[in-house]
Amino acid sequence: MRDTPFSLASAFEQFFEILPANTDALRDVVYRIRYQVYCEEMQFEAKQDHPDGREIDDFDAHSVHGLLRHRPSGEFAGCVRLVLNHSRSQEPQLPLERYCGQSLDPQILDLTRIDRRSFGEISRLAIVSRFRRRPGEAQTPHGVADDAASLEPSERRIFPHIALGLYLAAAAMSLQRGMSMVVVMMEPRLARHMRYFGINFVKAGDVIDHHGMRGPFYITKESLHRDIRPEIHELLSMVGRQLTDATPAKTSSSDRASVRIAPQPSRIPSRQAI
Repeated sequence: MRDTPFSLASAFEQFFEILPANTDALRDVVYRIRYQVYCEEMQFEAKQDHPDGREIDDFDAHSVHGLLRHRPSGEFAGCVRLVLNHSRSQEPQLPLERYCGQSLDPQILDLTRIDRRSFGEISRLAIVSRFRRRPGEAQTPHGVADDAASLEPSERRIFPHIALGLYLAAAAMSLQRGMSMVVVMMEPRLARHMRYFGINFVKAGDVIDHHGMRGPFYITKESLHRDIRPEIHELLSMVGRQLTDATPAKTSSSDRASVRIAPQPSRIPSRQAI
């Protein structure tokens, strides 16, 4: 008797859902997850700069956000944002341009010559520590869990794809807005990991030290659809449906009283490069 073929998309959907943070309450969850990961765990941002326990910057005013919820526990496990250009002006409008613009090679990618409406930036991906690897294995905001003794084997099989699901959520948000490209500052090793799935980010400049050694990368809509592996394309389509089907009426029920963010473990990872 042959086993039923494994479907990453259906397995992922069994345990996780991606929601658009389209209410004040859900955006508040995003900012609190980022505070937990970027300020308390990674110490990339100073806690005293965010005394209300929410990590927010001026890019959030022109961003859209996705939230990852763990269905069995009801806990929010991670988030990601897509930063939009807020005007047609060619002035720098994205985090990559502000903090790492000097690393861009204009011979590879010249953002000043591209229609600002056609691209955005994937940014602030964060996964709370319970859903990352055990201490010492992945002390990074995008680390993924591959060892969680409290999980069923079928659920543990999905955990290495949490970060992938959030990146696909950002991709889906860009596609829904008619964008033809996204940019991101990321580790070269993470870009290599994404290539395994047929998600081919192109290096567009020098690797610099910004919260660790990271470089500017981009991927086009054309490349994504051409190269992505079939099972990952299925996952992308599923994530897109989740974002579309999660209407404001549905998500507004997640008010402050019912929202739960996965707690930190007693051991907090030390600061390390992402």
